[in-house]
Amino acid sequence: MQNERPTWDQYFMRMAFLAASRSNCTRRKVGAVIVKDKNVLATGYNGPPSGTVHCDVVGCIRDELDVPSGERHELCRGLHAEQNAIIQAAVHGVSIKDAVIYVTTHPCVVCSKMLMNAQIREIIYAQGYPDELSELMLLESDIKKRRFELPEGEVKAMLGEFYATTPGSD
Repeated sequence: MQNERPTWDQYFMRMAFLAASRSNCTRRKVGAVIVKDKNVLATGYNGPPSGTVHCDVVGCIRDELDVPSGERHELCRGLHAEQNAIIQAAVHGVSIKDAVIYVTTHPCVVCSKMLMNAQIREIIYAQGYPDELSELMLLESDIKKRRFELPEGEVKAMLGEFYATTPGSD
C-alpha cells in the first residue's frame, strides 16, 4: 500500500519539527516555518545567536535558577524559533506580511508581539505553552490561531526521546 500524500498542514508542521531537531536547547526544542501561498519563506529553531557556545555545552541558566516554563524569558541565552525565522526573513529581504507560521509550540508573549507587528495572518501550533499574556495579546490581534498536532509517534521519531521528557510538551 502506498503512503498517503500529506496535507499542507502535515507537510509544513513536519518541517517545523524537523527544524526543531536542530535545536541545542536542553529544555525544549522548538521549530518554526513561515509560509505564504504554500511556499516556505523562512525557518527557525530555538538556540543562542550564531557563533556563540551552544546551550547543551554551557548549561541552562533557567534550569540552574529553577525558572518555570513560560516565565522570565529574558534569562535565556537563546532566541526563540519564531524570532529566528523572522530574523532569517529580514536578513534575506523576504516579506512575511500576511504569511502563516507553523510552530511546534504556541508562541510566548514576546514572540506573539513580534508576530503581530510582522503582520503574520495565522499561527498554527502543535503544543501548548503556559503563557496567559500571550493568549491575551493574540486575542487583541487579527491573527487567526489554531492547533494542529502530528501523531505522537511521528514527533518522537523526529525529536527522539527528548520529546517525551520535555516540560509542557502536552
